[in-house]
Amino acid sequence: MYDVTIIWLIIRVSVGLCLLWLVNRLVTGALARAAKRAGIPQGDLRLLKEVIWAIFIVLAVIEIVNVAGLTSEFTVLTISGIFAIALSLALQTTLTNVISGIIVILEGSVRAKDLIQFSGITGEVVKLGLRNVWVRTSDGNLVIISNSQVANGPLINYTAKERLQAKL
Repeated sequence: MYDVTIIWLIIRVSVGLCLLWLVNRLVTGALARAAKRAGIPQGDLRLLKEVIWAIFIVLAVIEIVNVAGLTSEFTVLTISGIFAIALSLALQTTLTNVISGIIVILEGSVRAKDLIQFSGITGEVVKLGLRNVWVRTSDGNLVIISNSQVANGPLINYTAKERLQAKL
């Protein structure tokens, strides 16, 4: 009797995990295709896939706890709370850069093709993304600066003088 219960529990957990994995693959594939059609950069797509993978892990843990019979409202809330704290700590820097990127883009303080100087680096902005700014220096090197640094640090924008003064 005991062996049958353990085997049945293993089968239920395995089937649940397989179904979750299948759903994860389908959702990830659909989002990847949609992101490529929309022209989302590979770095942002990778971040999206990692978030979906983290959600999959949490759902897998909840499934195992549920099938094992350890589920109660308290357990689900505890696991959800632990996951939320871990996710927020893991994504803290990324979210800071994304929010700073939105602020930099909305303010218009930096645009593509602007000549800027930041922390001793002078160059032309070649890409302005949600997480970072790409600057090509005079010797052809690319410098990638996180948006949180751009938003907080002293930045000299040589080509946007008139544009920025008109806003003041």
